[in-house]
Amino acid sequence: MTRVALVTGGSRGIGAAISKALQADGCTVAATYAGNDEAAAKFTEETGIKTYKWNVGDYESSTAGIAKVEEELGPIDIVVANAGITRDAPFHKMTPQQWQEVIDTNLTGVFNTIHPIWPGMRERKFGRIVVISSINGQKGQFAQVNYAATKAGDLGIIKSLAQEGARAGITANAICPGYIATDMVMAVPEKVRESIIAQIPVGRLGEPEEIARCVSFLASDDAGFINGSTISANGGQFFV
Repeated sequence: MTRVALVTGGSRGIGAAISKALQADGCTVAATYAGNDEAAAKFTEETGIKTYKWNVGDYESSTAGIAKVEEELGPIDIVVANAGITRDAPFHKMTPQQWQEVIDTNLTGVFNTIHPIWPGMRERKFGRIVVISSINGQKGQFAQVNYAATKAGDLGIIKSLAQEGARAGITANAICPGYIATDMVMAVPEKVRESIIAQIPVGRLGEPEEIARCVSFLASDDAGFINGSTISANGGQFFV
């Protein structure tokens, strides 16, 4: 049976790698994006994966978008909550707007993505939920009080959902990537990038495909006994 997978923020970076990995696993994939129409169109052209535009921070937009996906592709079996933003600033300079924007996307956006799909998963007695958290949600980070708070909160979401969904055949797990060679990381000055790599025991940045392989496993039927867990994929930089 072909599973339907929804990947938020699924047309670029780590999300794009996840979308392609799930497609390779035989899933029918829907990838959401927030604003870059050109990148989304190019992604669909290259992969054949349908893209859908909505703001995960808005519940009504998420509900309407999810309804459209299920109308076109079928009931959603796998949810990968990957969409996220940063609005970095030292805490004494952080504005309420910077705080709220990150909370709305990275934390409330996870609720908005999973909540409309949850009843169908419970009814069908199957579901795979994977939330992409972050190493900085585990250890904190300078100038990222907002981001770290949301990513730590995401871990609380999956631990709670794991308990609520277990008897309905639903698993909920998280992945905490370390520093990955995405466009955003590769755009930082070389000296800064070198200082980051110096903190990683394996001596390199991670690749988006390495995170995607973790998602691929957690979304599979083989991972049915793994529930409420967090995979730390950070090259040995931080241990829980």
